[in-house]
Amino acid sequence: MRLIKNLFAAFTFGLVAMTAGASPSNPVNGVDFRTLEKPQQTESGKKIEVTEFFWYSCPHCNALEPALVEWVKKQGDNIVFKRVPIAFRESFVPQQKLYYTLEAMGKVDELHKKVFQTIHADRQQLDTENQITDFIVKQGIDKKKFLDLYNSFGVQTKAKRAAQLQEAYRVDGVPMVAVDGRYITAPSIVGQSMRGQSESALHAATLQVMSSLVSKAQAENAGKK
Repeated sequence: MRLIKNLFAAFTFGLVAMTAGASPSNPVNGVDFRTLEKPQQTESGKKIEVTEFFWYSCPHCNALEPALVEWVKKQGDNIVFKRVPIAFRESFVPQQKLYYTLEAMGKVDELHKKVFQTIHADRQQLDTENQITDFIVKQGIDKKKFLDLYNSFGVQTKAKRAAQLQEAYRVDGVPMVAVDGRYITAPSIVGQSMRGQSESALHAATLQVMSSLVSKAQAENAGKK
C-alpha cells in the first residue's frame, strides 16, 4: 500500500511540476497542446498550415472567431489558414455543405461572420437545407445558383474529405486548431491548466500557444533543410 501511495505521490508531483512549467509562451506537449502520433500531410508548401475545426452552432467557436480572425491577420505570410467544418452527427452535414458552398462562391469573407451572428445573436436556426436556403436568399444570393452548388458533387466531396480530416486529426471537440499537420491545441486543452479563467483569457492563451507552435514548426522545418 505504501509503495502505491509513493508511486501516486510521485506521479502527482510530476504532473503538477509539468503543469507549473507550462505557459502559453512556452507551451508543453501534453499540457498546452498535443502531438499527433501520425503527422498529416499539409498542402501549404513552405508556409505553416493552420487549420481550424469548427461548427457554426458551437457557441465557443462563435466566441473565438473575432480573436482568431485578428490572429490570422497578424500572422500574415507566415501561415496558410484553413477552416474545416466538422460533423459529429449527420445533422451537422447541412452546415458543412453551407460552408463549402460559400467557399465555392467566394462568399466566406462576406458571410462567414453573418452565419455565426444569425445563429448566436439573432437566435435563428440554420440546421436544415430549407433554413439555410431561406437565410441565403435574404443575403441577396440567387437561390438556384446556391442550391446547384450546395448539392453539387464538388461540395459533397469536400464534406466527405472534412470527415476524413476530422478522424485523422482525432477531433473530439471544437473549436480545435491544428498546426503544421502535427500539433493540436484548443481552449479546452489549454484550459486544463487554467481552471477558473474566463473564456476570453483561454482564447488569448490558445492564440499564444498557436503562435508558439507556428514558430516551433518553422524552426523544425528549417532544420530539415
